[in-house]
Amino acid sequence: MIVVAGSANIDLVAQVSHHLEPGETLIASGYAVHQGGKGANQAVAAARLGAPVRFIGAAGDDDFGDRIVADLAAEGIDADGVQRFRGSSGLALITVDDGGENQIVVVPGANGQLDASRDLAGAMGGATALLVQLETPPAFVNAALAAGRAAGAEVILNAAPASPLKAFDTAAVDWLMVNTGEAAFLLGETEGKTRNQTADQAERLAAQYDVGVIVTLGADGALWIARDGSQGHVPGRECTVVDTTGAGDTFAGAFAAARAEGQSVEDAIRMAGVAASLSVGAAGARAGMPDRAAVRAAMND
Repeated sequence: MIVVAGSANIDLVAQVSHHLEPGETLIASGYAVHQGGKGANQAVAAARLGAPVRFIGAAGDDDFGDRIVADLAAEGIDADGVQRFRGSSGLALITVDDGGENQIVVVPGANGQLDASRDLAGAMGGATALLVQLETPPAFVNAALAAGRAAGAEVILNAAPASPLKAFDTAAVDWLMVNTGEAAFLLGETEGKTRNQTADQAERLAAQYDVGVIVTLGADGALWIARDGSQGHVPGRECTVVDTTGAGDTFAGAFAAARAEGQSVEDAIRMAGVAASLSVGAAGARAGMPDRAAVRAAMND
């Protein structure tokens, strides 16, 4: 069982010719509503690969909240851990211009009401892996990390969006997962220009926080360094890119799924990389997330 503790949002996306100036009114050429939130996205990615998944998060008592819970359940995810709060669900208000650039306003809504008061120990029953991100308040993140550690689960912290880690209980973490920009941010440095520079940053993060570190490298795959000093690099897979939104969440969910079923770190990263490469072939965070059959076929190419 994989437990994912994190955010669930509804993304409201408008297609515009250009981004607004103050006081300007603009007519959009298109509009779409998507499910989002890093936590919920990662739960879906893991579930589509056949892993049993339990999601712990929040939704409002609005229609969007009903939709969040229903869509998670439709993916086969145990959504009983979604706490309903009075008021709005988490929302992302997004405009995308004709050049593909976006502007995003995030309304945390119910996600911002999550705290340490919940009994998370019970939700960890049977968990072999716990996956957490940084889109919810630190008190909730830390409560989840502590509960996962106490339950004996492998604890994976995807430190995204980038945020200083001093507020978080990294002592409970087995794997810190970041991209190159996030790795540099945590060290207060500029992003590595080469794989070797990024590998050096990963080694220093591993030493500083006493964790295993995984750094995703985009088209160049991912590198890792374990607590015992073993390390490696898994190359990227050639693919057709339509939209990279959700690729990182797909990687995280797939890695957790592979580890929960007993795969080695290198094999889990390889499967996660293939899943992420397939996810970029469709627009939207979840539209391209593959199932297990698609991943197996791609790995056998």
